[in-house]
Amino acid sequence: MRLFLLPISTRRSLIYCQRLNNQLSSEITFADKVTTRASNIWLRWERAEKGWQKKITSYGNKLFERIPHEEWGLKSIPPLSSRRKDEELKEKKQVEVVFPSSVIDEEKVKAALQAFAGDKRQGFHTKWMWATRSGSQHVEFLLHNRLLKFTTSSKLDLAYEAGGLDVSVKELDSEIEEVLEEPTKATSEPDAENNIEKMLLTPANGRLVSELVDVPELDEQVQRAVKQVEKALRAEKELREEKPDLDEINKGPKARR
Repeated sequence: MRLFLLPISTRRSLIYCQRLNNQLSSEITFADKVTTRASNIWLRWERAEKGWQKKITSYGNKLFERIPHEEWGLKSIPPLSSRRKDEELKEKKQVEVVFPSSVIDEEKVKAALQAFAGDKRQGFHTKWMWATRSGSQHVEFLLHNRLLKFTTSSKLDLAYEAGGLDVSVKELDSEIEEVLEEPTKATSEPDAENNIEKMLLTPANGRLVSELVDVPELDEQVQRAVKQVEKALRAEKELREEKPDLDEINKGPKARR
């Protein structure tokens, strides 16, 4: 398997696990097979132009949007069964963690993974689904046993540099060599001037990210995460704008005293 750590904003990230095709059949559990089959059926229904399958996925996706993107990402990570734990410890084969070094450095990637694996978050997962809690425990296991290999991705850097531009992979191909030659600098800190959280991706970036790294499933994952974070930031902005008025109202009674 391969992990992707994608900053959505300057403070929030998406984690996603890609199941590699070269995984041995002996390593694939029954739960993996069921999950893969269900995912393939759902994806096929989503692509239908009309019919009851399309209606079911449309209604289902609306309900799924209520589940935090962090939970969806952790759900993609294989459960840490006893057999898988023994095999990973015995083989000492490291799991690759791919990230865009232009917006986040390795130390912050490790910190983000620690947050996904934290005890507090594992307790939160139980409120949603067992698979997310199991994914969180798997991340914790990989971190504790130093079974993670951190890899920067120039292709992901290109996706972040594209920002909200409506560009295709072909239009970015000519820039890949330039990015490979240029040094990158982590910039995933909150805005230094006002310490306000900023978005790093847009919904359009989901398609670009998935195409550049050749992981189609990332498109939906990124779009869902971006929408949820944008909604949260809008709510926080409204609270900040209302705060001066509320403070003024609260001062009124005190002034009259």
